Amino acid sequence: MTEFVTVRSLKTNSEMKLIQGLETIIWGVQPVPVHQTFTSTKNGGIMLGAFINNEIVGFSYGFPGVVNGKLHLCSHMLGIHPDYQKRGIGKALKDEQLVQAKELGYDLIRWTFDPLESLNAYLNISKLYGICDTYVENCYGDMEDGLNHGLPSDRFNIDWWITSERVEEKWNPDISTYECPFQIHYSEQGNPELTVVEIPTNLEGIEVPVPHDFQFIKKNEPELALDWRMKTREIFQTLFSAGYCVVNVNLSADRVHYYQLVKKETIPL
Repeated sequence: MTEFVTVRSLKTNSEMKLIQGLETIIWGVQPVPVHQTFTSTKNGGIMLGAFINNEIVGFSYGFPGVVNGKLHLCSHMLGIHPDYQKRGIGKALKDEQLVQAKELGYDLIRWTFDPLESLNAYLNISKLYGICDTYVENCYGDMEDGLNHGLPSDRFNIDWWITSERVEEKWNPDISTYECPFQIHYSEQGNPELTVVEIPTNLEGIEVPVPHDFQFIKKNEPELALDWRMKTREIFQTLFSAGYCVVNVNLSADRVHYYQLVKKETIPL
């Protein structure tokens, strides 16, 4: 990232309107109403904007949530203008979100993302040290935006324990070898295909492959994209039920990347 990026809190109605413009550009959807985002920031929510040369290029938005009586920050949206993606701006926004969440007294930030979007996974798991042991089928129902159209909106729930040893000390498991029991072949168009023979639940560390570019597969081989969705859904649900948790993403040089999982009981939270 060569440009100097400034990340700061957004508080006013006019600043919330800046976010609405970005939402439309990034996702092509109806933006969240200003009265909702403005009210949230007055009541424990956090809205951050990323600026280059005083032009807004990205934002993150979170509001308070409660699960089983425990308060957390629900990090609902993070978006970067298409002209400025893959430049580290998302990481900068999350780093500032962590700082401000701690100041407000949060120790947990939660959000969702598509488990087949491997680069998002790398940010959320490997760079931010979040963890995941929850898989939600068709979380948002049928979605019509360009990124999500045509497939069940399955999601990982990420837990970012921002005061934990895992996050503060950048803890990763001390495992020399992760085993991958799944096979990869390639379609006539050169896209990776997943073969599942069995799903073992007795390994110390296990790797699960996902495509390098899932959006490309969705566009060019939609039936293969659905096959990836359904097979990985079964894999992750089985492993999570057996007590595994995602702790890392291994970016390989091939056309697949690999989630790495260990038993959750081994993670310092």
